Amino acid sequence: MVTGMGVISPLGSDLASFWKRLTAGESGIGPVTRFDITQYDTRIAGEVKDFRAEDYMDRKDARRADLFVQYAVAGTRKAVAQANIQDGNVDPNRYGVVIGSGIGGIATFEDQHKNLMEKGPSRVSPFFIPMMISD
Repeated sequence: MVTGMGVISPLGSDLASFWKRLTAGESGIGPVTRFDITQYDTRIAGEVKDFRAEDYMDRKDARRADLFVQYAVAGTRKAVAQANIQDGNVDPNRYGVVIGSGIGGIATFEDQHKNLMEKGPSRVSPFFIPMMISD
């Protein structure tokens, strides 16, 4: 049984606006803004706008998490809030969150590879692997 849902999406990061835009057939695709695209043929992507990880997780934890993990934490917090799950009102052994991910953390992989190549192995973050894997 689904009791709560959360979404972080190019169509919106609250369920109502996401659903409204989705069912209206709107697209969340637009110009790439997160990195320099001058050498790429493709100049569009589905980027989440106006996302602040600190709204959903500790700032220190956010720095140690790849963007896909930050999105997952935010979506989870939204689903838990919508389900009205609070400390003590639900047995924590009776609910869970389902997340599917084939791979994540590619931006972290690229950043750390660049550090390795330009600055040497001592500049690779000790959080490299935990930041990019999805488990």
